[in-house]
Amino acid sequence: MTRTATVTRRTGETDVQVTLTLDGTGAGSRDTGVGFLDHMLDLLARHGHVDLEVRATGDLQTGAHHTVEDVGICIGQALDQALADRAGITRYGTATVPMDEARAQCALDISGRGLLVFEAQLPPGAIGNFDHELAEEFLRALAANAKLTLHVSVQAGSNAHHVIEAVFKALARALRTAVAVDPSEPGVPSTKGTLS
Repeated sequence: MTRTATVTRRTGETDVQVTLTLDGTGAGSRDTGVGFLDHMLDLLARHGHVDLEVRATGDLQTGAHHTVEDVGICIGQALDQALADRAGITRYGTATVPMDEARAQCALDISGRGLLVFEAQLPPGAIGNFDHELAEEFLRALAANAKLTLHVSVQAGSNAHHVIEAVFKALARALRTAVAVDPSEPGVPSTKGTLS
């Protein structure tokens, strides 16, 4: 079974196409017009072992907010679709990742309920055209649309680039664990019988 999904989203602000394959190698390319976001998506794909193709155009003249949020929405929807009924998955994942002086932890549950708890104090500023606060916006859109319970905490760090990179790497590693097929799990890993 190939766990793949393609999502397209066109609005008055953005045009986004995402193709995601859960059991991948990090293949694909990311082109959103937001260079730092592309870099973070490269990390998500490589460390999460997902193939990820992302193409986005947006109203970048007003800032990167709409593009970043809509890419998060589309990747979240693609994850939701690729996971289908969630049968046989591990469900939970956690990872702590250092990046030089920074350290971030991500714990997630493919619960069927979208929720983000974001415990980080990022300084005001931007990396290229990516405002630091957009990291939280991306994660919120991803969690809501993938129906993940997602907890992210930054435990150390003074360089915003390093902090956000540690967050995305921790997310990738936790997601990789949670979506993995568990050969000892014959059905949906829930006493309710559903993750929706």
